[in-house]
Formats: sequence, C-alpha cells, structure tokens
Amino acid sequence: MKENKSGEQSVSHTKQEIEGQPELWQSVFDLIQTQQKEIKAFLEPILNKNGLEIILTGAGSSAFVGEAAQGLVQKNSKRTTRAIATTDLVTHPELFFPKDHPVLLISFARSGNSPESVETVNLADSFCSEIFHLVITCNKEGELFKYTRANTQTALAILLPEKANDKSLAMTGSFTSMLLSILLISDLKNLESHKLELQRIMNQGNLLLDSAKAFKEISAKYFERVVFLGSGPMLAIARECHLKLQELTDGQIICKHDSFLGFRHGPRAVTNEQTLLVYLFSPSDHVYKYELDLAKSIAKDPRTIECVNIGRSEDKALHSCLNIDLNLNSNQQLNIVPATLVGQIMGYYKSLQLGLNPDNPSISGAISRVVQGVKIYEYPEKIEHDS
Repeated sequence: MKENKSGEQSVSHTKQEIEGQPELWQSVFDLIQTQQKEIKAFLEPILNKNGLEIILTGAGSSAFVGEAAQGLVQKNSKRTTRAIATTDLVTHPELFFPKDHPVLLISFARSGNSPESVETVNLADSFCSEIFHLVITCNKEGELFKYTRANTQTALAILLPEKANDKSLAMTGSFTSMLLSILLISDLKNLESHKLELQRIMNQGNLLLDSAKAFKEISAKYFERVVFLGSGPMLAIARECHLKLQELTDGQIICKHDSFLGFRHGPRAVTNEQTLLVYLFSPSDHVYKYELDLAKSIAKDPRTIECVNIGRSEDKALHSCLNIDLNLNSNQQLNIVPATLVGQIMGYYKSLQLGLNPDNPSISGAISRVVQGVKIYEYPEKIEHDS
C-alpha cells in the first residue's frame, strides 16, 4: 500500500492515515510513557475506591473502542467494566448510571464534539453521586478536552498525537490510537513489558500494509456481502471492520459481523455465493479450535463461499483466497490493534474500485466526519432512576 499505484488517488488522507498507523502507535506508546506518573496519580486513588465501576463510552467507532477493550480493561484493572455507547446513555441514563457506588467514565472521542458524547458527560455528573472522567481524545479544541481543563479534580484528558486526528471521514489512526491507549493505561504497571509487544504489533501492521496488492485484488472481485468474524475482544474489531468497509463504500457493500460461535445460531443464513467471509483468528489455541471448526464447516458448503484468513498459518482445508499469518503470540493483548487494519485496507480499495473518494465516500452526505443533526433534549426530572 506504500506505493502510489495506477488508479489510486495521488493525494488521499485516508491512504496516508492507514499507512501511518504503525509509526503512530510508537508515538502513542511514548506519550503514555511520558505521562505515566500523571496518569497513575489520577487513576490510582480512583481505582482503590470500594465498589468502583468503569464505564467505557463513545459513539460509532469510538463506542467500538470500548467494546474491544472491555474484557481486557476488566481483567487488568480487576474492576467491573461495561462498554455502553453514548447513544444509549443519552436516551436511557436511568438504566446505566448508578448512584450507590463510584464510577469512572472513560470517554473515547476523535473530535470530542459529538452531541451525545458531551451530553453523556453532563448526564453522568447529574446521575452519579461520585463520578470521575478519563477522556481519550484527538482534538485539543474539542468540548470534552475543554471539560477536563475546567474540572481538573475529577477529570483527566489524554490528548493523542496530532496525527491521530484523522482528516478523512473514516476513523482509522484515531481508532487504533485510542484502543492502544486504553489497553496500555489499564495495565500501566506493566508498561515496560509491553515494549516488545508494541514492536510485534507494529510488525503485524506493516505485514498487513505490505499485503495491499492482495487486498486490492480481492476488492476487484464481485461480492455484495462481507461478513467479519472474531471472538472475545476481536468481536468488536470485526464490528469496526464491518463499519469501515460499509461506510467507505457508501453502503454499496452490505456488511455483517458476529462471533465464530454466534454465527452458527442463525446469522449464517446471510451467506450466499456473493458473500466474502473474513476470519479474524484468535491467538489463543483453545479459542482457535472453535473458530477453525466453523471455518472448515463453511469450506464444505457446496456454494463455494470465499474467505480471507487473518492471523494464523494457512490451513489448506479452508480454500482461502488470502491467508496472512501474523505470527500471533498466545500471551498477546494488543493483537486486536493491528487486526483493525483489515477492514480499513479492504474499505479503501473497494471504495476506489467503486469509483468513490475514500476521503469522503458519502455521495448523499448521509454520513459526516462529526455527526450532524442530533438535537439534545433536556432530561425530564420526573423520570425516576435507581437510587
């Protein structure tokens, strides 16, 4: 993907932002390392509070950051952790915000200006008797960043490097940077030990980028549906890949996502001869057994449904049109970060193949870089919530 091949735009923010991610991850790591003492000083007393609950939130792709990180944040912090989109919190705060125990609200936001994200912070302050905010954002001019500057006793912002603030419509570097940040912060005490893993995911990201020719060839194929499958934290990455390909093709390619085991329970009905399956395999040998069983089952389908395999060495029984072995390590936590590039690269090339502009693929203007048209209504005080 690093050469300007015929048919590609000479200048594309999307292309540059996808390609720049491995280097960006190093910058993110350096940032967290530099601010390690400040982050620890803010979070340590909060994490020691009895009954603390962590809520990870954002809108759209930013919400998927929380979904991908939820299990690992809970494992690393040993605190009950839930991922709840701002789009749910704004409409039903009474169902999610507790008053009887402290809450750490971790907000992910590229711009920090989405109406739902700003309102979620306001609602949390209103509903929760003891609330703290960690904002991970890419925009120092955003409303969420400004909020932390005005509430320094209860709020802290992690302002990511400027290159994480994507100029294109689709979130690429911003997504992986926010995801990497929260994974590192949740395991801050072991930050030094993650240096080797950082180099590993950078190598994995570059391996995916170096496979651009193969992804481009796949994008030239005719398919009307793409299904991304993942397990555990990789399920949310499958969801993000689903969104990325769908929005970069302006909805011309219909995408789905599911877990490998969940796909058997009805959703598999979506597959037909024009379906491409993308398997985001787990580094866990135990989990991979379940995943491989499903993949082999689909490979026996007489309709010859094509697949792309990401992560593991090639299994001839799967008859894949592309297999990329990422040399996964079973102890790896950060492998979900580079896996995100799969949907980005496929989306970029399919967008070009359809004659769209990847930087702004929405012909109708139905989607925009920062969501438009959302009106925030004052929450009715008469609605009772759990006290």
